[in-house]
Amino acid sequence: MSVEVDKFLGQLERINDHAIRGSVSAVKGLMVEVGGVNRLLSVGDRFVAEKRDGREVLCEVVGMRDSVCVAMPFGSTDGLGLGSPVRLMEYSATIFPDESWLGRVLDALGREVDGKGRLLNGAKGYRLRNAPISAHVRQRMGEKLDLGVRSLNTFTSCCRGQRMGIFAGSGVGKSMLLAMMSLYSEADVIVIGLVGERGREAREFIEDYLGEEGMRKAVVVVSTSDEPAMMRREAAYLTLSLAEYFRDQGKEVLCLIDSVTRFAMAQREIGLSVGEPPTSKGYTPTVFVELPRLLERAGPGAEGTGNITGLFTVLVEGDDFNEPISDAVRGILDGHIVLDRAIAHRNRYPAVNVLQSISRSMPDCNTEGENNLVNRARELLATYEDMGELVRIGAYRKGSDPKVDEAIYFYEKLEEFQNQRLDEKVQLARGYEELRTILESREDEESVSGGA
Repeated sequence: MSVEVDKFLGQLERINDHAIRGSVSAVKGLMVEVGGVNRLLSVGDRFVAEKRDGREVLCEVVGMRDSVCVAMPFGSTDGLGLGSPVRLMEYSATIFPDESWLGRVLDALGREVDGKGRLLNGAKGYRLRNAPISAHVRQRMGEKLDLGVRSLNTFTSCCRGQRMGIFAGSGVGKSMLLAMMSLYSEADVIVIGLVGERGREAREFIEDYLGEEGMRKAVVVVSTSDEPAMMRREAAYLTLSLAEYFRDQGKEVLCLIDSVTRFAMAQREIGLSVGEPPTSKGYTPTVFVELPRLLERAGPGAEGTGNITGLFTVLVEGDDFNEPISDAVRGILDGHIVLDRAIAHRNRYPAVNVLQSISRSMPDCNTEGENNLVNRARELLATYEDMGELVRIGAYRKGSDPKVDEAIYFYEKLEEFQNQRLDEKVQLARGYEELRTILESREDEESVSGGA
């Protein structure tokens, strides 16, 4: 009971006992300019503007220009006009998470959207734009984390506290892969941020992919593609803040964000509206400043806390894996997983291209035997990839090259090894056992035929 009293008293202390008011001086496109209270505002402050019909819209100050305070709304500007009243908010960009938030769906402002009742606030506040833990305070990455996905566990092993990117074009199976990790990973808590998600897919992902089992240890933050850029950006910040809360409780947290590209697009939209100069593909300088600030918040925790293992999807525009956001994210993270459209067209899911994917924790996280297995399988796949076109058109004659013959023999087996149904969980150790069985199968066949 004392815990509930402490939470209640904490909320009372956060209630503001006075109001500061101003007025809208201009509305330009997506921007709202405010007068009368300019000297009291700073970047990051928030205020509520009242529309002509009495509705209110939340805004955040994003810049100062020619002695004018420039803000962006978290909703539509329809109904705002000159002189619309503005009320400043006592705001410190802070949320108060609680264990009871597990199993809930939130919007970008931390409000419940699942109809399951009011969210209980915790006693400790977490800033939405926390600075990453100092590199000198962080622990080293821990042991391998079982993601429950055969191809990832085996070919791109992920350690506790590692950060990986999932690079793919649209419709190549990112959502299905995220759902599989949410359902089958060994993490204590899953924090999922759906940033700029299609409206119809949000509920499908939660109900069809995650279901009750997946939601039991998950918190989902949803900001759909039709919402303003401020909401889409805020969803990513909120996702990391929730992950930090559960990490500080000593939990092993798996943080999934879909997608970092839409976060970057939201930041680009904000930057261009404020007047930042566009650079590569129109992205503004603050995009490349905010990306590491966001992604570095995941990773190993300090001594005595848990870890945040981050897997962040990157929506590759036009299947160009060298576009600016992909390049920037690859340089920040500890590895990348590439989903290949050509593999998806062959109906093999997850459509991971293991030859283009890499985990920077390998080979150090594996035993010598595990590394030998993985390296052997990669060599076979690479050999087949080099000769695949000739094999498919019938230009290669069996017996011309023993290495190619061996790669052809194992190719279908290795393809089947990487295939996995959504309802199938494959543990870490089982993946290596299955791979060993495949790679020893030819020797067994030859020994049997030789003995005969």
